[in-house]
Amino acid sequence: MTTSLDKNDFLTALRRDGDAFAAAAGAVGFTTPVVSCPAWSVADLLWHLTEVHHFWGSVVAQQAGHWNEVVELERVPDEQLMATYEAGLTRLVDALGASDPATPVWTWSTDHTAGFVIRRMAQETAVHRWDAELVAGTPTAIEAALASDGIDEFLFHFLTNAAQRDKPVDGSVHIHCGDVAGEWTIRPTEGGFDISREHAKGDCALRGGASDLLLTLWRRCPLDSIDVVGNADIAAQFVATTRLE
Repeated sequence: MTTSLDKNDFLTALRRDGDAFAAAAGAVGFTTPVVSCPAWSVADLLWHLTEVHHFWGSVVAQQAGHWNEVVELERVPDEQLMATYEAGLTRLVDALGASDPATPVWTWSTDHTAGFVIRRMAQETAVHRWDAELVAGTPTAIEAALASDGIDEFLFHFLTNAAQRDKPVDGSVHIHCGDVAGEWTIRPTEGGFDISREHAKGDCALRGGASDLLLTLWRRCPLDSIDVVGNADIAAQFVATTRLE
């Protein structure tokens, strides 16, 4: 994991955005559709984040060596959703806070440490906080340093490999945060992508605030919400080729 943020930064963000998520979700009806997560209601989004927090908190607390060591939660009635979420958030923050980021645990990534989970939970919660606030009509930007780190995490962990891509990306992409440090150049290769944290000219460039860039990569915001310079077709190909699960 390469980031300017540390464990305490991530835990602070997790608690802050986790509480804001609950406030936004509680401000609207649970049957309200979530525009940025098609086919989900607010209740579905609330349960999703509850499950995610439970799973990864358990992985770290148990120092699990495999995903199937974690006992799944059974979905609770809607009237219990908020209390279950809030208890789970506290459990997650406590479990991650008590962990050494270097502790080996199961993850789906190439980084098999608790540090990956700490970072992932802050990033997951920040984006879903935005989802919930969008429903409530009060979307606020993801904190800039956290968003820049989220772009880095996205590029190194959520890009598809060549075998998974329906269509190739026909050129290189440069991403440049305009409000905080953060630059990357992504070049397609036969096996996937070569990613470097550098300023370099790409066939297209994606520029903007870190939050807008991250939300565009996560397909929460359209490409026209950021500044696209150069070949717009390559920019669209690049955003479309990423996997979101």
